[in-house]
Amino acid sequence: MENLMKMFKANCDFLRSNDITGRTQRRELNKMLKDNSVVRLKRGLYRLSESDHADTFVELSNILPDGVFCMFSAWFHYNLTTTVPYENHIAIKQKRKVRLPDYPPIRLYYYNDEYYHLGIRQILIDNQQVNIYDLERSVCDAVRFRNKAGLEIALEVVKNYVKRKDRNLDKLMKYAVRLRIEKIMQNMIMPML
Repeated sequence: MENLMKMFKANCDFLRSNDITGRTQRRELNKMLKDNSVVRLKRGLYRLSESDHADTFVELSNILPDGVFCMFSAWFHYNLTTTVPYENHIAIKQKRKVRLPDYPPIRLYYYNDEYYHLGIRQILIDNQQVNIYDLERSVCDAVRFRNKAGLEIALEVVKNYVKRKDRNLDKLMKYAVRLRIEKIMQNMIMPML
């Protein structure tokens, strides 16, 4: 079991079944599952029960390695909204098929390549890379999906963005042009400047 524990610790308390070699390690994993020292997150992905990863971003980036946190999850991360998301909002490539766990709740957004890659940045949480859309892309998503998210939330996101010192209006407008929301973005931002 020590060998399996070293593998868990080397991967930030996570383990994929394809990392296991041999029957002995598989039996050890089954024992750990039975005595509840390991939790099965989804098929082929396990986490130590004693793990101190309170951060859902790390757990979900292991479940969906190429997923990108977006919408409410990104807005909340950047303090653009006071609305606490009850689901984790993650963007993935359009035709990708995924099997999701029952918990934590996840809402997927399927983007084609042009929109998926626009504005991805990586942040470091607990020594693990997590994909999230940058600040400007997140604001553009609020405006772009204002009918789904709610106009009040979109206005709150834009208003909080305009107040920030680290804002980059040039980058925001470049994204707005690529996402075809340039005029709407100008109409929302101009009164706030």
